[in-house]
Amino acid sequence: DRQTLVAVLQFLRRSNLRESEEILRREARLLGDDLGGSVATVATSSPGVAAVAAVPPGKGGARGNCGVGPSSRRDPWGVWGPCAGGLSVMLGHKGQFGGAVVVEDQPDVSAVLSAYNQQGDPTLYEEYYSGLKHFIECSLDCHRAELSQLFYPLFVHMYLELVYNQHESEAKSFFERFHGDQECYYQDDLRVLSSLTKKEHMKGNETMLDFRTSKFVLRISRDSYQLLKRHLQEKQNNQIWNIVQEHLYIDIFDGMPRSKQQIDAMVGSLAGEAKREANKAKVFFGLLKEPEFDVPLDDEDEEGENEEGKPKKKKPKKDNVGSKSKKQDPNAPPQNRIPLPELKDSDKLDKVMNMKEAARRVRLGPECLPSICFYTFLNAYQGLTAVDITDDSSMIVGGFADSTVRVWSVTPKKLRSVKTAADLSLIDKESDDVLERIMDEKTASELKILYGHSGPVYGTSFSPDRNYLLSCSEDGTVRLWSLQTFTCLVGYKGHNYPVWDTQFSPYGYYFVSGGHDRVARLWATDHYQPLRIFAGHLADVTCTRFHPNSNYIATGSADRTIRLWDVLNGNCVRIFTGHKGPIHSLAFSPNGRFLATGATDGRVLLWDIGHGLMVGELKGHTDTIYALRFSRDGEILASGSMDNTVRLWDAVKAFEDLETDDFTTATGHINLPENSQDLLLGTYMTKSTPVVHLHFTRRNLLLAAGAYSSQ
Repeated sequence: DRQTLVAVLQFLRRSNLRESEEILRREARLLGDDLGGSVATVATSSPGVAAVAAVPPGKGGARGNCGVGPSSRRDPWGVWGPCAGGLSVMLGHKGQFGGAVVVEDQPDVSAVLSAYNQQGDPTLYEEYYSGLKHFIECSLDCHRAELSQLFYPLFVHMYLELVYNQHESEAKSFFERFHGDQECYYQDDLRVLSSLTKKEHMKGNETMLDFRTSKFVLRISRDSYQLLKRHLQEKQNNQIWNIVQEHLYIDIFDGMPRSKQQIDAMVGSLAGEAKREANKAKVFFGLLKEPEFDVPLDDEDEEGENEEGKPKKKKPKKDNVGSKSKKQDPNAPPQNRIPLPELKDSDKLDKVMNMKEAARRVRLGPECLPSICFYTFLNAYQGLTAVDITDDSSMIVGGFADSTVRVWSVTPKKLRSVKTAADLSLIDKESDDVLERIMDEKTASELKILYGHSGPVYGTSFSPDRNYLLSCSEDGTVRLWSLQTFTCLVGYKGHNYPVWDTQFSPYGYYFVSGGHDRVARLWATDHYQPLRIFAGHLADVTCTRFHPNSNYIATGSADRTIRLWDVLNGNCVRIFTGHKGPIHSLAFSPNGRFLATGATDGRVLLWDIGHGLMVGELKGHTDTIYALRFSRDGEILASGSMDNTVRLWDAVKAFEDLETDDFTTATGHINLPENSQDLLLGTYMTKSTPVVHLHFTRRNLLLAAGAYSSQ
């Protein structure tokens, strides 16, 4: 377009950008000083307007990609061209030339869908798609696996474009002809898609809106991308090229293309893979320094049976705890990065008890597997929906579909409430056993039932000091219960829809909840509104977990991704893709370095948090994995599933010799060893009880829980 060119040249001259002006003249074959001289047109690959503009060297489109792929802010012109010096030729879409850069935001529904207006000839869609399919299937093996990733997002967008523009019969025939070619893990999405046959259906469908607003991320090597680009431009296949430009984010890396196995390991989520940029931020995955305090050895030991044996066992333990706390973990966050509650005397006592128990802990390993104690809920006709066990394994709680929360004592010590105010005033507050005296013996029982929710209870969590209990429900609330009075203290209202999971921080005070509204919220027990809202998932947040240092929160979602969030600023610092179904369980390793995740696809995936990489895949379960837990020292990972089994895996072996070099991190060329069977240490069947919860006691006995199902 001659006028545009002249205008740009005049602008460059006015701005004193002589060098850019010269380059532009040469590129446009415009010689001499006469701006009004003849202008040779710049060839473009699409019938739109050719816009030429100067760009500072290396400032191409997507960051780090030297200008290939749509930039991180949406680029109204389409592709950035070659990034050799200061000039980029931009290939434009039909009638889309305009200076405004559209910033990606959450647009409203009609605006989102209207992007499907730029349509081609509806009768040619099948031809376009089959042409591309033929091209990809005939390309070299090394490129075919990578380019095949295009099939699914293109299929969805072309189908939606036909539906939106009311070509219903063409859409139907397009769907029937090509839906069988898609990967098996997209079957559920395709089922949703097949029900969208009219323009009106699209307006209320959140999944499709997400698909529209978030760019589908594909990770492709530069060679494969060049091949695709050349093919589409030669064929003048603008319809597909427009979709690639508009709706896909192509994350290009230099190096060898990835193999089918490497790609299959990482794809499958609602929005494709994670951009490599998403996993680059620094994460402090180390543990916080344990507070130092004296362990009162002597008073405690007078109660002990063998006074000789006990101090000997404990003294070395104490020293090593002391020595460990003096050295700061280099990967740990600063101690005061987020404010944590101070230790009360009762917490210190509990820590002392914990150390004693740890001294008697069984060292687990392939040669020494834990005993498993299974708590079966019989006659749970109310429908067991959630379980938690206190850290000291003294109480177990069940959340039920009849909206009750039931707490049991699993030790001979019964559950008692505090006496009434009138009775408390009579107690001598100076006496040594005042904590015993305030308890009302008349209320002692093995089971307490807590009423308050008005819908099924989907998540429960005990506070570390065992004074409080959280429960979350379909009624949209999270409730905090006192375990002194067995009454509800607070109802936290923030989610408008069912809340699927909640969990206390390992330090108490903070807790996290996640729900159907697709966000996770961070709360403090003394604030009635959330402190942080973690938004970014494209579907329900199904499970939530605190990192052992309490600075991070992991969330698993029905969009088939896991995200790691920074509690300090609310940023998402990791996105893990690879599961082929909604995530239902998360577990951090005790050292804070690794994360294990389980989903409806029956696979347990292992992640290195520091490098942001998948480092293992444990196959064996045949149904959804609802429970994951590492042993206290991290040697063994236990997984519990709807297939009525508990499996034990060798975590030490799974995490040794990891290939986490810079190359792997940069390109995502992960090589997962096919060694699930070598890592599996044992499979334990229940009679007919799906496993809902797992817990290692302080001495490494494994407790499991679930409700017997008679089917």
